[in-house]
Amino acid sequence: MAEYYAQRASAGLIIAEATMAMPECSAFWREPGIHSPAQIDGWRRVTDAVHAQDGRIFLQIWHGGRACHPALNGGRECVSASPLPIRNDEVHTPEGKLPYPTPRALGDEELPAIVDGFAQAANNARLAGFDGVEVHSANGYLLDQFLRDGVNQRTGPYGGAMENRARLLLEVLDAVTHSWSSDRVGVRISPLNSFNDMRDSDPVALTAWLAKQLNRFNLAYLHVMRSDMFDQQHGDVLTVAREKYHGVLIGNMGYSGEEADAAIVAGEVDAVAFGVPFLANPDLPARLQRQAALNAADPATFYTQDAQGYTDYPPLPA
Repeated sequence: MAEYYAQRASAGLIIAEATMAMPECSAFWREPGIHSPAQIDGWRRVTDAVHAQDGRIFLQIWHGGRACHPALNGGRECVSASPLPIRNDEVHTPEGKLPYPTPRALGDEELPAIVDGFAQAANNARLAGFDGVEVHSANGYLLDQFLRDGVNQRTGPYGGAMENRARLLLEVLDAVTHSWSSDRVGVRISPLNSFNDMRDSDPVALTAWLAKQLNRFNLAYLHVMRSDMFDQQHGDVLTVAREKYHGVLIGNMGYSGEEADAAIVAGEVDAVAFGVPFLANPDLPARLQRQAALNAADPATFYTQDAQGYTDYPPLPA
């Protein structure tokens, strides 16, 4: 991992992979955490390697919610905003692919511990040498499960109206920005993305309302996934985010280098994030600048455990 991230230190900012903010919230099998001293020490090797190459790196702190599975978490039940399972998909576990179970709805009295867990994760990331953290409230994981009404069917202070569904995310941001200066904290949202069986009845309105609320935090950035990887929901969430949010706006999903340049020049976004292209191209900024051909990513190696398809993608010749 240290070698992988150091290879990609030429990024303006690396946002590291989804990382467990607290114990027993695994959704991927073997994903990293930031809740133990050993994990802090391990991540320090990564941040030292990136900084040695003059790079900057944020840690994405995360809770899987209903995307977790007891087989990944010592038998512990998965939790969510409401008792609705992920449908039409299965999770990879040490026991093979298994269906997602019906989660238990978290009680209101349990949510302060979730908030505290994110705040502690931010503290731990600072101890590990990160330059900041990104609060992951996207792609159908716990904070997103509260945010969007396709999954949040609760009543009371954390359900119903947008301001109630966003309450947990805003409480997490309050806590994390007290743990670390707010300009070292970003947040990621995906109002349209149906991954993990997600949906919202009005994603554009949700984006507009939330973007306006986030102005009070003086965040490092708002990171918006602009579309749906399964093409089920549509809408222009970036334009309304740009209109309502007064800070740095990062766009994501499906950009070419040319489109990214044009979007930044036009003021549509301040930066663009690249995912899959950066997996296969450790020197992606140089390739985009030179309009060079890109290595093709091999999905068969995305979740394997060795160097193949991880640290062996070739850079451009000098």
